[in-house]
Amino acid sequence: MLSLNTSFKRSVPSLFKGIALFTPSGDLVYCIDPGKRGRWHLNLCTALQDLLELPEPPHFLVPCYTATLDRWFDAKTQQTRTFAEAYPPVFRYRSLLNAVFETDVNWQMAPPPEGLCDPVVIDQYQHQFPQLWENHDLVFRLEAELNSPPAFAQPSPPQIFASPYPQGYVLRLFVSGYSATTQRILQNLHELLEQSLESPYTLKVIDIFKHPEQAELDQVAATPTLVKVYPKPVRRIAGNLEDGDRILHMLGALEERD
Repeated sequence: MLSLNTSFKRSVPSLFKGIALFTPSGDLVYCIDPGKRGRWHLNLCTALQDLLELPEPPHFLVPCYTATLDRWFDAKTQQTRTFAEAYPPVFRYRSLLNAVFETDVNWQMAPPPEGLCDPVVIDQYQHQFPQLWENHDLVFRLEAELNSPPAFAQPSPPQIFASPYPQGYVLRLFVSGYSATTQRILQNLHELLEQSLESPYTLKVIDIFKHPEQAELDQVAATPTLVKVYPKPVRRIAGNLEDGDRILHMLGALEERD
């Protein structure tokens, strides 16, 4: 057993938000936060990085391997209410979740966000994060009083390739820090767009370490992820951005050229 920082006898607040993050092998890190503050998914990813000595926080596990419980006071009914949901890959751990959150509720299965939680995409990370596929009997509670934003390194300012025209494509590239890999992806993507798009475009690079709220808003769970914000519908590609035809198909640019 690697680490056990959980006592099922430890009382929990009457009103709180609980967030759990599992690994593909079933290890668990979670928090019980009466203040219901945000950014807990990032904190839990950082905790997994420290506990399992990972090369970087495993943001690609969010939201697929998460579960959330919210207990609040309903002023209209004057009663305490609870809502709990878990994504399909971790729905089978409902009994464990009830134990760590000291409750007995009927968990709802959260619908997978469109374009996310693809097992094939998740499995692509196994060679880089083999510890996540190894069971360590880990049940770790991250204390709420330690809830401060992670001290991430500040990368270089994001680059923006902006079009002077209001029409055209609006794209966002989500990355984990600014590195040589990020620069290579950005250069290849810029060349592809310059050569293939007949319409103007705006490409903005967003570091999820600096702007986690934007990643949550765009439902980004893995990096790199390219999101087509406009024209609608919103579409995204996560993981491998080397396939130019796949990117152009996502943008609808192949139809433009035909």
